[in-house]
Amino acid sequence: MVSMRPSRRAAASAAPAALAVLVGAVTMSAGAAAAGRGIPAGVPAHPRLLVANRGSRTVTVISTATNRAAKRIRVGRLPQAIAITPDYRTAYVGNGLSGTVTPIRIATGTALAPITVGGVPAAIVISPDGKFAYVASGNGNNHAGTVTPIRATTNTALAPITVGVHPLALAITPDGSILYVLNQMSHTVTPIRTATRKALTPIPTGDNPHVLVMAPDGKTVYVAGPNDTVLPIRTATNTAGKPIPVPGGVVLDMAITPDGKRLYVANFEQNVVTPVRLATRTAGKPIPLGTDSGDPPFGLAVTPNSKTVYVAAQSFVVPIRTATNKALKPIKIGSAGAGAFAIVITPDGTMAYSANSNNGTVTPIRIATNTALRPIRVGNRPEAIAIMPTLATLCRTCV
Repeated sequence: MVSMRPSRRAAASAAPAALAVLVGAVTMSAGAAAAGRGIPAGVPAHPRLLVANRGSRTVTVISTATNRAAKRIRVGRLPQAIAITPDYRTAYVGNGLSGTVTPIRIATGTALAPITVGGVPAAIVISPDGKFAYVASGNGNNHAGTVTPIRATTNTALAPITVGVHPLALAITPDGSILYVLNQMSHTVTPIRTATRKALTPIPTGDNPHVLVMAPDGKTVYVAGPNDTVLPIRTATNTAGKPIPVPGGVVLDMAITPDGKRLYVANFEQNVVTPVRLATRTAGKPIPLGTDSGDPPFGLAVTPNSKTVYVAAQSFVVPIRTATNKALKPIKIGSAGAGAFAIVITPDGTMAYSANSNNGTVTPIRIATNTALRPIRVGNRPEAIAIMPTLATLCRTCV
């Protein structure tokens, strides 16, 4: 699919080693709003980590208790999205070239019958009550895409909802009432009223939007992409506010701290992460990562206590203290050019996991000491990673 911004692979070609990675938990988790109050209900103390291996047609299950790969599950062609239900029983995997979604029983690591959704499934989000999975599928750069609701109790697809061209990101309000669909090639965000499954009037965003995140309180959804800005959309009225200038070029990810105070923006071209104070909607000074131009920021994750942002940056993971907005010493996560792109953090805030597309591994990082442990071998091109439910998701290999 064509994009006006560098694709994962086009962007990576400027680096010493190629890189491609997809979604993971690119935004706030549904339980992360309870930061500091323990592990969210339904999530076990040592949840399993699910990794989609885009080049192997498999999902690897990793035990976070032992940091070992427990099982590899066969799914469809080009698995490039994963979403986990709030009760932590089922994961849904979008198979980009099969036009299907594969449900997986997490406890047993068993794949169920694939569900046909059509098109190219690019992003999946689960309703906060766990009753529906919503799947965004593209149909080429000149045709409207769709969002297909899947009834979780029966794993049956309902009638698709027509949206814009090239839908690649989804975000849902914490009460589950409105689903937002980012349509990259239509330059819009489409709100969908979930009770009626009706698309509302699309909201113009400007050229080439590509990242979408939901505020923990559900009052604002933020869109990155056009003209070095972040666009806030008020969910009560579905109206866009004044764009927030965020200089730094191409944005590959955004993350909001669980306390809802700050938004962090990964600026690929200038190799920085820019903090935004949400109370005033003003960008702070860009934060240099202390890595060279071949190790730019790709993925972001925030600890449940809102104190640290972890940045996946090709050969490194870089911690940033939110109190000072200063980067700490970069953490080497394996061989040079490992391809760290997607990153997630356990709900208890003790471990981070980086999916390394180029060398087919996942690197555990002990947060207390910021030390990388032995990489875990998974499959070819691990590009989607999930550990707990999320309010939003993005197909980063699609842009």
